Amino acid sequence: MKVLHVITGLGIGGAEQQLRLLLRHLPVRSEVVTLTDPGPVAAGIEADGTPVTHLGMTGNRDLGTLPRLARIVRRGRYDLVHTHLYRACVYGRAAARLAGVRRIVATEHSLGETQIEGRPLSAGTRALYLASERLGTSTVAVSVGVARRLVAWGVPGDRVRVVPNGIETGRFAFDAGARRRVRAALGLPEDAYVVGGVGRLAPGKRFDLLVRAVAAVPEARLLLVGGGGEREALLRLADGLGAGGRVLLTGACEDPPAPGAAGPSLPGLLSAMDVFVSPSPDETFGLAVVEALAAGLPVLYAACPAVEDLPPDAAPGARRITGSVPGLASALRDLRAAGTTRLPVPEAARRYDIAHSARLLASLYERTVHGIPPQVRPRTPAPSPSQPSSPSQPPSP
Repeated sequence: MKVLHVITGLGIGGAEQQLRLLLRHLPVRSEVVTLTDPGPVAAGIEADGTPVTHLGMTGNRDLGTLPRLARIVRRGRYDLVHTHLYRACVYGRAAARLAGVRRIVATEHSLGETQIEGRPLSAGTRALYLASERLGTSTVAVSVGVARRLVAWGVPGDRVRVVPNGIETGRFAFDAGARRRVRAALGLPEDAYVVGGVGRLAPGKRFDLLVRAVAAVPEARLLLVGGGGEREALLRLADGLGAGGRVLLTGACEDPPAPGAAGPSLPGLLSAMDVFVSPSPDETFGLAVVEALAAGLPVLYAACPAVEDLPPDAAPGARRITGSVPGLASALRDLRAAGTTRLPVPEAARRYDIAHSARLLASLYERTVHGIPPQVRPRTPAPSPSQPSSPSQPPSP
């Protein structure tokens, strides 16, 4: 089977790095087109052996993209086109149909309660999405919560499939040697109490709450991994609170790293932390939380469908918090007082192994192209007129 993946961009981001991981495990021949930004993840995908084509799209309304993409689809004789992220879904579905490909799968990575890919939702955004969705075969949701939102938006329930995000679980196992090396490289004392976070430095991630909470716990240091436009504002906030010397922002971290990449790896950075915090109130999955759990870290989170979709005992080290700075600071003090020891890798981290997600997706491909019923097919039941039904839970591997 030959599959073309179309994605909006390949800079460092959750959806982009998720595509790279899937390509490493999918048992099909794949190629990738990125509409914009052939960034570090594109280099990583090519290093893994999958070719990447940059379409050079200049903006959302660059309509010349459509015939260029359709020509690529037509020449490639693909069995299926798989689109990722909003702009690629809109243009990719239309281009595939123009090129004569009728088997089209789209993954919705970032549909939150009030935003899509970090931008506020609008009636126009929803209308265009639904119009293009009708051109496809099925839509993949990365969590049960995203599946519910799609159905509530108007996507037919029998077209929605849940294929959760995944990680290469074994890569994140705690490494005491990496902990020492990373702390030494970053200037963090071996006995420091290090609070960690990972994510795009954008207002919606609410890392300002984390900076304020760490500032209120004098014995704590903050190790924040990620790039974005809020970097300088967060540093100014830390300085204003008198905690500038205790807040370290490392910048973006590609994972898996491309060959020859400098700096600590994400598993190494997680090994250097003592507790992990995800303060974002609107997450579509919560991949960073799953990675932290796989590293054996106690986790405090404001929203994480990956954990909330599972039974309570699947992630005993994860605790939900409110958006209160005093509450978060109190939780950090409690964990410090209890002693920060590494926890056993929970069932949640094993359940979200990328190999399992790749099997689910490959099964969907087989059904879409050959009409073969998949071995495992999580689905979203059709909603009632007033309220969407709850999709089935993601199955264990």
